[in-house]
Amino acid sequence: MSNELGEKARRRPSASDSDDDHSAGTSARERILTAAGDLFAEHGFTATPTSRIAERAEVPKGLIHYYFRRKQDLLAALVERLPEEEVESEGLVVRGDVAGSLRRLVGELDARLESSMLLSHLLWREADTHDAVRQAMQQRFGVVVEQIRRVIELALPPGLAGCDVEAAAVLLARVINHRHSVARHRTEDDELDREIGFIARALELGAGSRAAVKPA
Repeated sequence: MSNELGEKARRRPSASDSDDDHSAGTSARERILTAAGDLFAEHGFTATPTSRIAERAEVPKGLIHYYFRRKQDLLAALVERLPEEEVESEGLVVRGDVAGSLRRLVGELDARLESSMLLSHLLWREADTHDAVRQAMQQRFGVVVEQIRRVIELALPPGLAGCDVEAAAVLLARVINHRHSVARHRTEDDELDREIGFIARALELGAGSRAAVKPA
């Protein structure tokens, strides 16, 4: 019996070892990611050693490197935990109501943020120093721009969407990005509603001007 225990201690820890110990609970990989996300958010990526993550996750330290070769790989895996930004645009749009349609889209995006507030805050903070995180956040920004553009085009009267739509979509996406990056510190006095109204009025006025000069 002692030889069997010694052999198990000497060999590399495996996923099955940890899952055997916690067969009724969350998988070892998920516990590691949860612990890493919590500790990175509390203390920062650089200040959090993998030994602390292992202690919080209740796994051998070697198991972290079994799943994640580098510490940076933990951040990349945490990015994948963010909820998808894809929203079904058609279900949010009311033709002729650009502002209302955009508010419903922002509401959907906010709801997804609320489900992962701590993780989102962590990744925004680490995006400046880690390429994988920055690239992932930039990709998500592009998805938001495309969704805003789609909502605007569907909400405007047919045939009146022009080049202003792309600029408006990028502008509003930047506002939403900022809103989400400081979401943990946001007060109830939120100016986004007024900004959406301003963008919607500008688009509608532009569309109305083009319609007025459109040849018969």
